[in-house]
Amino acid sequence: MVHRPALLSTAEGTSSGAFGARDWGLVAFCSVVWGASFLFIAEALEAFPPISVAFLRVLFGFATLSFFRRSRLKIDRVDRPRIVLLGFLLMAVPFSLYAFAEQYLASAVAGMINGGFSLTSAVIATILLHRLPGKVQRYGLLIGFLGIVLVSLPALGEEGSAKWGIFLAFLAIWSYGVAQNLVVPLQQKYGSYPILWASLLVALILTAPLGVAGLFEGSFSSRALLANIALGVGGTGLAFIASANLAGRVGAARGSIYGYFTTPVAIFLGVAVRGEDIAGLSLLGAVIIIVGAWLVSRPELR
Repeated sequence: MVHRPALLSTAEGTSSGAFGARDWGLVAFCSVVWGASFLFIAEALEAFPPISVAFLRVLFGFATLSFFRRSRLKIDRVDRPRIVLLGFLLMAVPFSLYAFAEQYLASAVAGMINGGFSLTSAVIATILLHRLPGKVQRYGLLIGFLGIVLVSLPALGEEGSAKWGIFLAFLAIWSYGVAQNLVVPLQQKYGSYPILWASLLVALILTAPLGVAGLFEGSFSSRALLANIALGVGGTGLAFIASANLAGRVGAARGSIYGYFTTPVAIFLGVAVRGEDIAGLSLLGAVIIIVGAWLVSRPELR
């Protein structure tokens, strides 16, 4: 009888020790690329409707991974339902939700909320593994969440802030949290390239009908197209490879700490490029986020 794994499952990382130079390098890469992705989404929305931004992001990401031969590794039939679920929760859903959310939110605010993805990943991991993170990691997660709250409070209190956009962004980080856990056992079995390439193919099929139709409703802009290419190649192709490698090594909870670092990157780019205002309380929150992320990266003691 063929063992059929649970559709929604995760696994421990292969290393519970302190982050090494390679781990921090993966964190830094994901933080910068995904911190910038909120700026690119905002730029792409200047010309394309939200569903088309999500579709083009998937399309360029899929094209990027198609250049790597290792992406063609065959996925066992027993794991294909989880690949479909991964394409839905890791790509099709959150990509669309963030694109719609940024119709109502500044890119920096969306980036702030995305920092909570690290917490949702840890919560889902706790449920699926039936155990709490290490004591130090729990402190780190709580401190990081406090930083997210401080970063977000000024924006939430502004007159005219769109609660609908905030709601969509929060749905996105829960989708990411579940998907981050799904990635771990699949990455450990197949490596990052084939599972992400196959997931992107699923997401491409899901977003194509409305995404292609939306292209005829929008207006063309070379700046918006370049933003979408950067979003697809970097934020959807290469950054997901780095993220999956990290998650397979250190687990879903610790492997998601780059979510904290995307916050200050998104804030900086929102202010520097789009002229968005940022409060002093948010800057304090960004520092607290970094402290929390450092604690999460410490060796996990039982």
